[in-house]
Amino acid sequence: MRVPPRIERILFDFDGVLAHYHHEQRIAHLAGYAGAEHERVREVLFTSGLETEYDGGRISTALYLSRLGEGIARAIDEDTWIASRMAGSHADPAVMEQILALDAGLELGVLTNNGLLMAQAIPRIVAPIHPRLEGRVLCSGALQLRKPEPRIYTLALEHLGWDAARTLFVDDVFANVQGARSVGLHADTVTDAASLRQVFKRYRLA
Repeated sequence: MRVPPRIERILFDFDGVLAHYHHEQRIAHLAGYAGAEHERVREVLFTSGLETEYDGGRISTALYLSRLGEGIARAIDEDTWIASRMAGSHADPAVMEQILALDAGLELGVLTNNGLLMAQAIPRIVAPIHPRLEGRVLCSGALQLRKPEPRIYTLALEHLGWDAARTLFVDDVFANVQGARSVGLHADTVTDAASLRQVFKRYRLA
C-alpha cells in the first residue's frame, strides 16, 4: 500500500475552492453603484481584457481602477471594488469547517489568479479561516504570472519559504494542478467540500 507523503503545508486556490464566485452578482453590484448598464460593466471588465491585464500584473491598481471608472462613467476606489468583489464571492461553509478542523501545525496559504486588490478582499470573504492564513495570500497580479505557468508555483514557494515536497496544492482547474505537479508539488483537483474531504483523507490530513 502506497504511503502518502508527509504534508506540512497546504496552498489553496481561491475561486472555486474556498469560495463560490458569481460574475453576474459582481457585475450587478458595480452596475447598481455606477448607474450603468449591466452589459456595459461586463464589456469594460471582461470583454475588453482589462481584468486579465490586471490579474497578470501588467497594469497597476491605480490604472486598473481608473480605466474601470472611465469605462462605466463613475469613479471606482479600492473600497468600492472590494465591496463589488465581495458581493459576488461567498465562502463555502462546509469547506471552511473542514479547514478549521485541520491540525493547527499545518501552514496554510492561497495562490489565486487575481489582481493585487484580492489580497485585501480574500481575508474578508473567508473570515473564519483568515487567522490560519496569516498574510500568506498570493495573487498572480503580484507575481506577474498566472497559473498554470510553472514559474508561478516556484515563485510562490520561494516567497513563502516552503518546499514543494511537503506542500499540497488544490485547485478546481486541472490544468493548474498539472502546472503545480510539474514543479514537484503534490497537487489535486478540488471542486467542492466533498472532493476536498477526499483529498484530505488521501493525504491523511483528516
